[in-house]
Amino acid sequence: MTRRLLVASTNKGKLRDFAIAAGADVNLVPLPGLEGIAAPDEDEDTFVGNARIKATYYSRFAPGEIVIADDSGLEVDALDGAPGVRSARYADDIKFVGEGSADVRNNACLMAALVGVEARAGRYRCALVAARDGVVLAVGDGTVEGRILVAAQGYGGFGYDPYFLPEGATGSMAEIDSTERLLLSHRGRALRDLLPKLML
Repeated sequence: MTRRLLVASTNKGKLRDFAIAAGADVNLVPLPGLEGIAAPDEDEDTFVGNARIKATYYSRFAPGEIVIADDSGLEVDALDGAPGVRSARYADDIKFVGEGSADVRNNACLMAALVGVEARAGRYRCALVAARDGVVLAVGDGTVEGRILVAAQGYGGFGYDPYFLPEGATGSMAEIDSTERLLLSHRGRALRDLLPKLML
């Protein structure tokens, strides 16, 4: 029996990563009407805290359904864990001057922060929370270790993917194919951690 989970995201990259990891047994569907729902404040200082806020909040808009929400981002050791939970807002937070999309500006900001830095270890981290009717049901966690490249490689993915080289990968997160991404994606790992806890 295929079980349906609603995903509190319209990000096509995230939805793709989750769908690849879910396989045929779980049907992941974007939360209906999500675009018209005001977003909650994500004011926690941990990924799991922000994911919990979103999952409990959005689940109240779909009574009886299980809603999953994530918070994820890039942690760089040389930057004391930044961008971290502020990954999507990194450039704005430090008033970085630049042009282009949020992804372009965030990546330019990251490169500027790492000028002259040789130790570029970091990781992608994802916390994934499932909730129903405002109550948390389970929490999943996924991490992929790697390092930050000095220049972008590849045109796939989104966010910091062109600059992140996962351990053991054949290319950056923006270069690898869906099979390799299934094994390495922090979101995929978080979903695979979460699903058994829901006993679907």
